[in-house]
Amino acid sequence: MKLRFIPMVVAALIAIPALAMDLHEARSVGLVGEKADGYVSALKPSAEVNALVSQVNAKRRAEYTRISKQNGQAVDVVGKLAAPQIVEGLDAGNAYQDASGAWKKR
Repeated sequence: MKLRFIPMVVAALIAIPALAMDLHEARSVGLVGEKADGYVSALKPSAEVNALVSQVNAKRRAEYTRISKQNGQAVDVVGKLAAPQIVEGLDAGNAYQDASGAWKKR
């Protein structure tokens, strides 16, 4: 009886990625880049990449909103101030957008 469920379990495991992609991994393989406004952008969109971008940007937006309330600055200003600090911490080869909007590699 229990052997009947094994094919279903195997199929479910194959359908779900073993490890969810994280921001560091997505940056390192060129799937996402850091924008000049403090948010990430999908450079090679897919369902998984778009989901990651949405998740990261929502967390950043929440943090930028918190900081903006503390400092009395607009949320977009906080994001733009954070962007250079984020770029400074990128690994070599990671993509980022400069102030003019051009994409570059660290």
